[in-house]
Amino acid sequence: MAVVSANRLELLQIADAVAREKSIDRGIVIAAMEDAIAKAARSRYGAETDIHAEINPRTGELRLARHLLVVDQVDNSAIEIDIAGARRHNPAAQVGDTIADTLPPFDFGRIAAQSAKQVIVQKVREAERDRQYEEYKDRIGEVINGAVKRVEYGNVVVDLGRGEASLRRDELLPREVFKVGDRIRAYVYDVRREPRGPQIFLSRTHPQFMAKLFAQEVPEIYDGIVEIKAVARDPGSRAKIAVTSRDSSVDPVGACVGMRGSRVQAVVNELQGEKIDIIPWSQDVATFIVNALAPAEVVKVVLDEDRERIEVVVPDAQLSLAIGRRGQNVRLASQLTGWDIDIMTEAEESERRQKEFAERSKMFAEALDLDEMMGQLLASEGFSTLEELAYVPLNELASIEGFDEDTAQELQNRALSHLAQVEADLDARRIELGVADELREVPGVTSPMLVAFGENDIKSVEDLAGCATDDLVGWTERKDGETVRIAGALEGFQISREDAEAMIMQARVKAGWIEAPEVAAEETDETEADEAQG
Repeated sequence: MAVVSANRLELLQIADAVAREKSIDRGIVIAAMEDAIAKAARSRYGAETDIHAEINPRTGELRLARHLLVVDQVDNSAIEIDIAGARRHNPAAQVGDTIADTLPPFDFGRIAAQSAKQVIVQKVREAERDRQYEEYKDRIGEVINGAVKRVEYGNVVVDLGRGEASLRRDELLPREVFKVGDRIRAYVYDVRREPRGPQIFLSRTHPQFMAKLFAQEVPEIYDGIVEIKAVARDPGSRAKIAVTSRDSSVDPVGACVGMRGSRVQAVVNELQGEKIDIIPWSQDVATFIVNALAPAEVVKVVLDEDRERIEVVVPDAQLSLAIGRRGQNVRLASQLTGWDIDIMTEAEESERRQKEFAERSKMFAEALDLDEMMGQLLASEGFSTLEELAYVPLNELASIEGFDEDTAQELQNRALSHLAQVEADLDARRIELGVADELREVPGVTSPMLVAFGENDIKSVEDLAGCATDDLVGWTERKDGETVRIAGALEGFQISREDAEAMIMQARVKAGWIEAPEVAAEETDETEADEAQG
């Protein structure tokens, strides 16, 4: 009531006070007042009347006007005026113009004033929400300070001064308790527009929270001399952080540790005693993973780059140290590097190597009708499959000690003969299962895969095109509190999700469901052009 009954000077004073208190633009408050006064005026002159209020931002003078549309014949006198009446206001008026009919000032009733006040409150609240969203949407990824305003079921509402933020219980460190009024530092990981206003989400468990804390404590990180490459955390317990230096004279690990551990200790204190391993980052994957598994010593690593897996061999006495309590050390190292890490002892690795050697020796002896010693000789020379033996250059095979060219030729002939027999058996099985010939034309599909498809009721290109990636490679799901592995049609084929997805897409192209990707078409055109020139 005070707003709409106020005199000219009071209107501007109220607008200034609200704008200062809510940190929003004065013009927005005045516009809200104008809407409120126009609404209150409509309650007197009629709800359908098109009334506009205008407050002079310098003098505070209020002007009320009713807008009327100029027409030939008036159907609704509340919003229309005929051409004759319009020309009394403005001699140049034409049909389709709008005439502003000035209204006299009047005193608003209590109900109209209350309604106007609600409009102002709503508009100001909307402007405040917009201002808060605009202010914080660009601060995602920052660490901000605030005070605990209230605690609701373990979730903490933080007062940021010019807004409120939410810190959920699962984003707090374990055993961390805050009381109203406590100061708090947290990482802004998301800002969203929601019907009840912008929601600012904070976290103290996010890996980047630790990275930002180090940037605050270590000038070399802030200046860009030392770079944080990766962070992995088990919040409240242990963390690993990989750092590298762009200046060879600056030790990245030493810079993060600080004099007598002062810098890292400041971060540890903020994170409630979370232990932090600072690791030198390396471009060489094997070296980086060895560093990441510290404090355990690593004897040997074997990389499988296609599957992003690495086998790490450690001394027998170091196994528990490498794995860590409840697998924590190897889990954090895996998160930090992005590679799956398999750890085994020297004894386990030696036993596995002997087993693989024996299996390969037996396979060569049985498939090629050789004695045991000859099978062992081929296995010891590094051959692991019959394909390798069949297609290796003849001179390489003949150069093995004790072999000559005739022996090498005979071995390759036997290998090729065996492979041809296996292929024939697989093809017979494929036909028996009713798998269509055209499936073999899908890139990436092999004869053993065709048999596996048939055994899993995938018998045509359309059947394969209708598959999801999980149908081929399998998936895991929770059943009765346990994680259960569901096998896919190509289980055991060592095929990646990307390869399986590509195979399905090729089947969809072949089935005519989709068009071939343009890039692939362009590459084909270029290849054909190159061949024509060649």
